Amino acid sequence: MTRSEPRASGGYFAYVELKRRILHLEFEPGQRLYEPALAESLEVSRTPLREAIRRLIAENLLTQQPTGGVVVPALDPREIAELYDVRAALEALMAREACRKVTDDDVRQLTGIVERNAALVNFADEAMTTGKSLHDAIARIANNSWASRLHDQVSDHMVRYRHLTNSTQQRREAALTEHRAILEAVTGDDPEHAGQTAYAHVIAARDQALQAIGTRLDG
Repeated sequence: MTRSEPRASGGYFAYVELKRRILHLEFEPGQRLYEPALAESLEVSRTPLREAIRRLIAENLLTQQPTGGVVVPALDPREIAELYDVRAALEALMAREACRKVTDDDVRQLTGIVERNAALVNFADEAMTTGKSLHDAIARIANNSWASRLHDQVSDHMVRYRHLTNSTQQRREAALTEHRAILEAVTGDDPEHAGQTAYAHVIAARDQALQAIGTRLDG
């Protein structure tokens, strides 16, 4: 048992670090990865590296080639549309549930998050992080374990695309307006309106991402 621990921890480290590089586009979409170079850069042996690669292939974050090599998946408009459509449905469900359960303390928390969003709207990374915290808070208030679990899985894959929805000042300001509308809806007395507002916000982000990836692919 003692001998297996370093290999297991090495495999986990390789998995986490490779996943981070893929999701944050440190590996170019479509880039082929080479095991010797990866093992050297991660300072792990080939066995834990291969464990990590198999896990990432199972999560569709790497693609196995017929020759045995592995490639970072290309940015895919169809995948973007599917991920955002699923996320929109989940966000709508959680906004409805949150509207039914929200407390005065929750209202204060959500209001504080939106105020931070407004203060940081000129900064891409900070605005994106604050916006995500609003959605996370709504998920917590909704307290639907299955919706939260599925939402986390979808969001994990969406990290590769999220920067595409936040790349312009115009979109960040529009997202802030939408976040304010979600706050008003979730803290109101109309769960269906809250759901519709959250759904529309995610669809607007989807359309921005599709437009941005179209420009990138055409370039």
